[in-house]
Amino acid sequence: MTTQNPIVISADQVAARLGLSMSTLAKMRLSGEGPAYSKLGRRVVYRPEDIETWIASNRYRSTSEYGSGQ
Repeated sequence: MTTQNPIVISADQVAARLGLSMSTLAKMRLSGEGPAYSKLGRRVVYRPEDIETWIASNRYRSTSEYGSGQ
C-alpha cells in the first residue's frame, strides 16, 4: 500500500533525503544528536514531523551561533 504521507520513513530514506550516509545517521542516533526515531522490532524508522522539527532546531543565521546554545 502506497500513501501520499507515510506515517514513518525508513532510516535509509532519511539518510538519502538529508544527504547523510547510513553510518553518519547511526552515529547521530548513538550520540543523541540526530532526529528522534522509533524502533519497530529491529527496524529504525522516523516520523516525518520529527525530521522537520530536527531540521528547524538546527537552523542558524551565522557560524557564531552554532554550538553556543542559542
